[in-house]
Amino acid sequence: MPEGPLFAPQERSLPDRLTVQALRQAIIDILYDVKAYNLADDCIFFGLEPPAGEHDDPFRSKRLYIDARVRRRTLAELLPVAEKIAAEHDDRVLAHLLALASGTGGVRGEVKNLIFAPLGGPKPRIVLADALNNDLELTENSGRCLVYDRPLTESGLTWRQLTAWWADDDGLTGEEERSQALGLYGRLAASLDNGAEKFFFARYCVRYRAQGFGSPALIPQVYLHYDPYTRHSGGTLARQRMDFLLLLPGRRRIVLEVDGIHHYADWETRIADPALYAQMAAADRKLRLAGYEVYRFGGQELADKRVAGPMLDEFFASLLSPPG
Repeated sequence: MPEGPLFAPQERSLPDRLTVQALRQAIIDILYDVKAYNLADDCIFFGLEPPAGEHDDPFRSKRLYIDARVRRRTLAELLPVAEKIAAEHDDRVLAHLLALASGTGGVRGEVKNLIFAPLGGPKPRIVLADALNNDLELTENSGRCLVYDRPLTESGLTWRQLTAWWADDDGLTGEEERSQALGLYGRLAASLDNGAEKFFFARYCVRYRAQGFGSPALIPQVYLHYDPYTRHSGGTLARQRMDFLLLLPGRRRIVLEVDGIHHYADWETRIADPALYAQMAAADRKLRLAGYEVYRFGGQELADKRVAGPMLDEFFASLLSPPG
């Protein structure tokens, strides 16, 4: 039986960012952790009655067993199932998708651990100090990176807020604010790995001259050693750092990546490595399902600065323009 349109007519009021594929995959991932001998009863409890004759043995393949029960269901049919599952299973991905359905959007939860801009040398050692409160602690080489320790509001994180934190002074104005911002810019730029990243950062920061310190801060080299959205993979992301992060109003978190050859090929041989690329793609999917927006730029796109500059200007303008 062929699958119908992605959104049935009665579903079109739901946000476009919520897709039936994402909701199906989240349900499959959660129920896959259920023991095979409990899976049939759990599926019925959550409203996933078995279709006749298709993959009716969870002991042969749990994933196919669950897939057969969600594959032909529409978004409107899956939402009550997902809500019932969410009441029984604490899963951030599913919670985010349900938030999209309710129109809240963005990433659920507060940013608590903003660790960024490491300098060269030994990596900081980041440990989970308090699992209940998701408190992290830097136990080694902590002086080589920055840790933003102020609460973040619904407005995200602006260059003015970051500069005030850097100077430890909320009353900065005029030339004093510009001087502190310039010092912060130099420290952040020093954490960047290569010329492409430095050009990307500098081009974005030109916007501050025209739009002022209320513009969103572009945060470089943000650590993801531990992230609550990766519970299914043991709390560790394959990617240890994001190249850049924007924290925008409405809990929007935007990841910007500048990809060099090490993202898709062996560093020494320069031969394409499919496993390396697949690892990167899998990490992107996890971030997107958790509510992050991920945008990638190939290093080659930034090689000719005369072309790359206007391209980046247009991208930043589109990205940060008000909706509607």
